[in-house]
Amino acid sequence: MKNKPLILLNFKTYKEASGTKSLILAKKIAAARKNGYEIVIAPSLLTTKEIVDETNLTVFAQHSDSVELGAHTGWIPAQELVEIGVKGTILNHSEHKIPLKFLAMAIEECKKNGLVTVVCAATLEEVKKICALNPDYLAYEPKELIGGDVSVTTAEPDVIIKAVGLVKKLSPATKVLCGAGVHNKEDLGQALLLGTQGVLIGHSVPKSKDPKHFLEGMLL
Repeated sequence: MKNKPLILLNFKTYKEASGTKSLILAKKIAAARKNGYEIVIAPSLLTTKEIVDETNLTVFAQHSDSVELGAHTGWIPAQELVEIGVKGTILNHSEHKIPLKFLAMAIEECKKNGLVTVVCAATLEEVKKICALNPDYLAYEPKELIGGDVSVTTAEPDVIIKAVGLVKKLSPATKVLCGAGVHNKEDLGQALLLGTQGVLIGHSVPKSKDPKHFLEGMLL
């Protein structure tokens, strides 16, 4: 990944970002001015390859499993994601938790295949456990603030500082993102001031009336 603040946009499976709307949204994001940031999107699995093929955006998966190619019905192998052009993956989001044993295996599988890992943590105790796995990024997101209008940078700034400190101590090569309620340039600016290297954003961009304009307004 480039040495720029990362803005990771998680499309989830919002109706505004599903089916044919996913590529339309991706193209609007691709047309936005980046203003010195690295913009990455995580569309739904069913639209991922189309977006990789039709845009110049860096695309991450919303999830990857701890399996190799083979007899694994319904699973998502890291190797296949790489083969269709995906560059990284979100793991352990609060909406898709992974037991620690299997999370460790998934991270190892991603590393073996060259996928960037963004691993989510909802508490400081979880931050400590995930640091032992040395992911590329750790995204701190308190579950109760995800999808809301109050940013974690406003509600829990001291906890972000503690999370950043823990990661620097326990896994120095891991970069920190923060998420949950991030929806304007003030939230983004505060996140960077608190020591993170970027943000993980869910509903704000997909659900905005003008995603391109909204994103450009957020980037300082």
